[in-house]
Order: sequence, then C-alpha cells, then structure tokens
Amino acid sequence: MSDIWGYGPATGYTVGATLIGYKVEAIDGSVGKVDKHSDEMGASYLVVDTGVWIFGKHVLLPAGTVSRIDDEGKTIYVERTKAEIKDAPEFDKDKHLGDAGYHEQVGIYYARQHRA
Repeated sequence: MSDIWGYGPATGYTVGATLIGYKVEAIDGSVGKVDKHSDEMGASYLVVDTGVWIFGKHVLLPAGTVSRIDDEGKTIYVERTKAEIKDAPEFDKDKHLGDAGYHEQVGIYYARQHRA
C-alpha cells in the first residue's frame, strides 16, 4: 500500500513542482483545486479545496491516486470517481501532518478503490 503515497512514474510529476491552484478532475468530473501538496518520499499527497461541490470542505488525496498532470492546462487527473472522493475519510487538518494512523486510514480507503 506504500505506493498509494507516491506519484507514479507516468503521471508527469516533477519533484519540487508547485501544484497549488491546479484544478483536480476525477474520472467523472471536477473535484476542486489544490490548496496544498507535498512530495515527501512515501508521504506525497494533495489537499483539495472542493469549493461548493462538498460545501467548502477539503479532501486529502494520496499522490498514488493521480493518473496524469497537465502542466500546460494546470489540471491534475485522478483515478477515482467523485463519489469515491466524497465518501473518503473526512479531512482532518490537525491529524494529517502528525498522525500516522490517520494516513493509514486514508491510504487503505483509497487503495481499496484502486483501478487496474
């Protein structure tokens, strides 16, 4: 499951790139915009501001959910549906940085939604 927290080689991600402000697209439509991201080895993620879609909430997406990054269009494509993202464990800004159990819970959820 550790690969859920890393960008795949085919995504087009460049270490150190700034993704803040990029649009995030699920398989079936727009999810929101990147508010924060990390490319830390084994712990890479996106924090997405969902705007009005989920009433201004944020979601945590492990980097392993990213299928492709379009730098020119400033868009990140993820291999999950909007429903899968909406049903994910609620984003907790206090736990996501220091609680390994929280990351494990989120990682397990998204790994179960994996598409081949």
